[in-house]
Amino acid sequence: MSQPAETSRHHPFVDACRTAIGAAHVLTDPHDTAPYVTDWRRRYTGATLAVLCPSSAEEVAALVRLAVEHRIVIVPQGGNTGLAGGATPDSSGKQAVLSLKRLNRIRDIDPHNNTITVEAGVVLAEVQARAQEAGRLFPLSLAAEGSCTIGGNLATNAGGTGVLRYGNTRELCLGLEVVTAQGELWDGLRGLRKDNTGYDLRDLFIGSEGTLGVITGATLKLYPQPAAVTTALATTATLSAAVELLQLAQAHLGPALTGFEAMNELALALVAQQFPALRQPLAAAPWTVLIEQSDAENAEHARARFEALLEAALARGCITDAAVAASLEQSKAMWHLRESIPLAQSLAGANIKHDIALPASAVAEFVATTDAALQAAFPGVRLVDFGHLGDGNLHYNVQAPDGMAPPDFLGAFESKVNALVYDAVTARGGSISAEHGIGEQKRDALAQRKSPVALQLMRAIKRALDPENLLNPGRVLKP
Repeated sequence: MSQPAETSRHHPFVDACRTAIGAAHVLTDPHDTAPYVTDWRRRYTGATLAVLCPSSAEEVAALVRLAVEHRIVIVPQGGNTGLAGGATPDSSGKQAVLSLKRLNRIRDIDPHNNTITVEAGVVLAEVQARAQEAGRLFPLSLAAEGSCTIGGNLATNAGGTGVLRYGNTRELCLGLEVVTAQGELWDGLRGLRKDNTGYDLRDLFIGSEGTLGVITGATLKLYPQPAAVTTALATTATLSAAVELLQLAQAHLGPALTGFEAMNELALALVAQQFPALRQPLAAAPWTVLIEQSDAENAEHARARFEALLEAALARGCITDAAVAASLEQSKAMWHLRESIPLAQSLAGANIKHDIALPASAVAEFVATTDAALQAAFPGVRLVDFGHLGDGNLHYNVQAPDGMAPPDFLGAFESKVNALVYDAVTARGGSISAEHGIGEQKRDALAQRKSPVALQLMRAIKRALDPENLLNPGRVLKP
């Protein structure tokens, strides 16, 4: 049962928070709190005692100390764009949402050290833009970059389209500022590539989904801007051919290969259905691959290398057709096709999402075998497959058969579909979560599939850092 709004308005904790950060930044009216209590996919909706909107790390620390004093659970939240239900309060109305959106300052840019220091609430696109203004590149890029925040990216160890070259968010972070579960402020903002002074606390908090501490700031790596970026689409007859193309691209382009995305025919068909104005330069094919290289020399050199790659791929029969972007606008349009898939699928109806990772060598066999198993078990299901093939991360999504309402399909078969898919992933040494986190969505699956030793160690860390279990309980680890 949710907490009555009138009760929350006069709760001693809420009153203390008003004193700490100002009444205007403590939201209790249901109209004001509504955007914070439902996740982006609208799969999870809770209630909250209050939404707290501090403007500094010191205010975050003060609020956490008040939460400890009053025994109030804190649910940290960034842009609320997560896909695993990791930042939504439960239905009790007794938990407080801690929004980091007002921690939105760029604290420092050091082009000579190739670093930028930002607060947790800075939107990813803003970090990219400020880096570009300084003649540098911040390479983290994903579909929600216009609304997701750096704190959320770090809390989930987000991946995105540049992992092949630059790594996950963890690899892009040099230092953190964190408020502990006791309300202490740890300043670990260091722009150092080498620092061997004891345990790496930074990596402990990255990917912890707000269960161990509240990330309030970060020092991030920057890179030189590439001299030229070249983008192409290519079609393949099979996913195995796409994997062969990946190997060929790595051989031809080396570290200049920065993106390698694969999309099946149904994924792009949904984009065409939902967004008919978006031009698709190649005819429909079983698989379409988006390739991007970032060249350190010049546009002519980049295009020559790209054309050599595509000619070699055509000669080997890896691809059936290709189109190279002739301008920045065409490059953006190609990426827009890829980035429109999640929204197109959402508009088509609720679906069963899987964010999985496999060795690149196992992806094609997994898809072929698991597609067949799902069709046998659930005749007529539609498979929407796309993702970052270059780093083995596949978004393997299952839609209801034609004529069956998506909610009915999910209600009847979601757990069975998940079990089949996760069994297949586990059997091939893969991961049930690649870049979206565990949250509430996958905590039961994690408990079933993570080794007992790993779970024991994770629980020990949680008990040590958050002994009162006040930071985002019920996420990642089962209660």
